[in-house]
Amino acid sequence: QVQLVESGGRLVQAEGSLRLSCAAVGRTFSAYAMGWFRQAPGKEREFVAAITWRSATTYYADSVKGRFTISRNFARNTVYLQMNSLKPEETAVYYCAAGTSPSPPVGLFTKKNYDYWGQGTQVTVSS
Repeated sequence: QVQLVESGGRLVQAEGSLRLSCAAVGRTFSAYAMGWFRQAPGKEREFVAAITWRSATTYYADSVKGRFTISRNFARNTVYLQMNSLKPEETAVYYCAAGTSPSPPVGLFTKKNYDYWGQGTQVTVSS
């Protein structure tokens, strides 16, 4: 069983920065891609960013392009999300996810293509 353990969420002021981490622990980990999603109270869980595990190709939601950066440490089985210029409306629980099957890029934007999920980490952006 693979577990995804997120960390790094906290209270930050608007325009501040935060880096989230997600470590995959457990049995030998072989992901096709890893992604970050977020869910604000009363809203659907939405795609934020994804990275293919071997080639490190990255994908972003339009709303975070230029401000967020996803990266991965292959040796540590860890994926990161660097978030800059945070906005109050980005307050949400941020979830890490891993997909094990190859997917066209459009599939990486979709929750159903991910097999494992972390427990989430709360990010609160104050105005």
